[in-house]
Parts: sequence; structure tokens; C-alpha cells
Amino acid sequence: MIRLALRVHRADAELVLAELLELAPSGVEERELPGDVVEYAVYGAPGELPALPDLQAVAGNALVEITTEEIADDWHERWKAFHRPVAIPAVRPGGPGLRVRPPWEPPLDDGMEDLVIDPGRAFGTGAHDTTRLCLELLLGIEPGGPVADIGCGSGVLGIAAARLGFGPVFGLDHEQESVDATRQNAAVNGVEMDSLRFDLLLDGTAPAAPTVLANLVRPLLLAVARTGFRDGLVPETLIASGLLAHEADEIADAFSTAMGLREARRVHGGEWAALLLVR
Repeated sequence: MIRLALRVHRADAELVLAELLELAPSGVEERELPGDVVEYAVYGAPGELPALPDLQAVAGNALVEITTEEIADDWHERWKAFHRPVAIPAVRPGGPGLRVRPPWEPPLDDGMEDLVIDPGRAFGTGAHDTTRLCLELLLGIEPGGPVADIGCGSGVLGIAAARLGFGPVFGLDHEQESVDATRQNAAVNGVEMDSLRFDLLLDGTAPAAPTVLANLVRPLLLAVARTGFRDGLVPETLIASGLLAHEADEIADAFSTAMGLREARRVHGGEWAALLLVR
């Protein structure tokens, strides 16, 4: 097994991560390093990893360092230690909390909604701050009505919405692997969630719903605000994440100007922020 790591300055990390996920849609490992540096790593057998020239193009002038190393053959077992259950406590009085766990971790009988997400299939397991913040905001709103999960990845947000009582729920993602993973994870969790392949930058205005979950990076969120949704639909509620904290004001202003959505709540985790925007 090979570990391929790309190190960039924090200021360039957002752009590099967005481009790297194009080459490695199954997700990346992220670590904070000294000197305001972020390391992104992907794993695979020889021949399965992105080519080094592609990685050079992704990083461009932001390149700090690209390294590869061989790791032990039992990595597929040791790798599991990096994926632990994530618990998000209840937000609304009397409402449920959420636990997102990989399939090898047992369920707990503690009253939380239990979600099983395979971390090896697509980006988004609940562990990253951007996903966790989305789930926290989702827990804070009254469930009911259709939901669109824009950039669904593993489907964790849409699946959580379905388990909380929203519906129907559908997901969009530009990667077919994510579309397939969403469908399979939905089946494992016993919920109905359709998903389809859709590129926010190439396929025009996206279909939407009264509640939209958008865990994207800044350029994609700005594109959504600029192009709007199909048939001119303005969501009643939009949860926007994937943002560095200093980007939140810009995104809130963009959706306010374009759609008249106002910021109702903002939450932070590490370097990241998420917004609850309402009509």
C-alpha cells in the first residue's frame, strides 16, 4: 500500500482540497502540521493513485511538498483506527442526537439516531468539521418536507435528514462513485434517498427543495448563489458549509443578495464555519 501526501499552506488549502477531490473522490486524510501547513494524503495500491503531474497541476504555485511512502500491508486494518464514531448531541429540546459510525463499530443503545457510513466509499463520514457542523445545524431545525443534498459525497447529510423525518430526500454529486455510495449507504441505513450525477459548474441550475444542504467549497457555493436553482426556486432553509471561518461573511452576503436568504445561525469548528440561512 502507498501513502501519497500533498502539503500546502493553510491559505491555499481550500483550493487544493477541492481540486484534489476531483482526482481522489473517495476522500482524503487531512492533518494540521506546524508552520500553518496542511497535509492531505490518499492511499492506494501502486497504479491506483493520482499521477504526480496531476498533483503538481492541482497545487500549482501553492505546492509545498509531495511525498510517497510504502506502508505496512495491514494498513487496511490499522486504517480503521482513524475512523471512530462521531456523536452530535441533540440541539432542539426533546429532539434526537446523531451518531455516525463506520460499519465495524457496534451500535450503542443511548437514544441517538444511529447512522452507518462506510468511510472507504466516498467523501464525508461525519468526522470532518464541515460535515459535523452541517449535522449540528440540521438537528436544530424542525424536520419535515423535501431535502436536496447538494454535493452529497457519501450521502451522510441526506441520510441523516431522512432519519430525522425529512422527505423525500435526494442527492446530487458530480462523481458517479459518490452517487453509487449514497445509494448504497441509504440502503444500509434503511432510508429512501435517490441520487443522481450533476455537475454544478457544467450542468446549469441545480434542482432544489425547500431545505437544501450544501457542504461545498467556497467557489461552488458562490456558483450556486450566482446561478440559483431550477425554476427559480428559493429554498426556505439552506445550510451552507465547507467554509473557512473568514469566508462565512462573503457566502452569507452572496445568498442574501441573490436569494434574499438571511443568516439565522452560524457555528464554528476549528478553522471551519457553517451557516443556517432562511427565507
